[in-house]
Amino acid sequence: MASLKVPASVPPPQEDAEQLNKAFKGWGTNEGLIISILAHRNAAQRNLIRQVYAEAYGQDLLKDLDKELSNDFERVVLVWTLDPAERDAYLANEATKRFTSSNWVLMEIACSRSSHDLFKVRQAYHARYKKSLEEDVAYHTTGDFRKLLVPLVSAFRYEGDEVNTMLAKSEAKILHEKISDKAYSDDEIIRILTTRSKAQLNATLNHYNNAFGNAINKNLKEDADNEFLKLLRATIKCLTYPEKYFEKLLRLAIKKIGTDEWALTRVVATRAEVDMERIKEEYRRRNSVTLDHDIAGETAGDYERMLLALIGHGDA
Repeated sequence: MASLKVPASVPPPQEDAEQLNKAFKGWGTNEGLIISILAHRNAAQRNLIRQVYAEAYGQDLLKDLDKELSNDFERVVLVWTLDPAERDAYLANEATKRFTSSNWVLMEIACSRSSHDLFKVRQAYHARYKKSLEEDVAYHTTGDFRKLLVPLVSAFRYEGDEVNTMLAKSEAKILHEKISDKAYSDDEIIRILTTRSKAQLNATLNHYNNAFGNAINKNLKEDADNEFLKLLRATIKCLTYPEKYFEKLLRLAIKKIGTDEWALTRVVATRAEVDMERIKEEYRRRNSVTLDHDIAGETAGDYERMLLALIGHGDA
């Protein structure tokens, strides 16, 4: 269930486009008006607003927002206003660039989106960058990271609840043998993690826990400084318990010395319409304080107001 609060009676997109255009006029931008509209419209409504705005004013709404806003507030508004597939394509492309490269962001997009959504991301990437996502991921990664990430971003998993128990038992055994041998990037581990449905993976990992007395991620903590192992553990968490993965990401972004605004922006903008309620519950359970409280304590101004609106707090 999404956290985004869409007003019961949403004005027509023509009215929203007109109000946004007004927000850019006169002395200084009306940031409050921008938040009151964009933070309370779902993806389909935001797409319509962008279309109507372009028709009415001959301008790209994103370009006008870019011109009028600045800093973290600008970034969260722009990332949020993008269509979800377009947004993920942009985030993935940033994650393959030299100075903004991030294996974690690539993994996160591949593991926490549905097969259909990930397929749309690949289409959006192709349309925007004139090459494939797989091509860029393969070019910008090496070794074990490439071995894991290319099939992850290429995946088209079965989305249903059907589970093969015998298969879960046999693949739990395979995983345990490979991990015991420290063959962490073995083809079989990669195959299981990058092809099986999330329901099947959960069954396999539950059997692993029951049969071998340890959760798989405990057994993958042998070498605390191994970056590939860290990514492998995060992959498993993101595939099986995305709310726990994103809670930890938010906690680390907020608690570090000097808030990691980019991680905070990315998680809030990408999860607000997906599973933010579950992430908030997990955050409260894990930290004994609400996510709203911590965001309000670490951010300020229009950026804070936009984030709080997106996670479903209040009306501003």
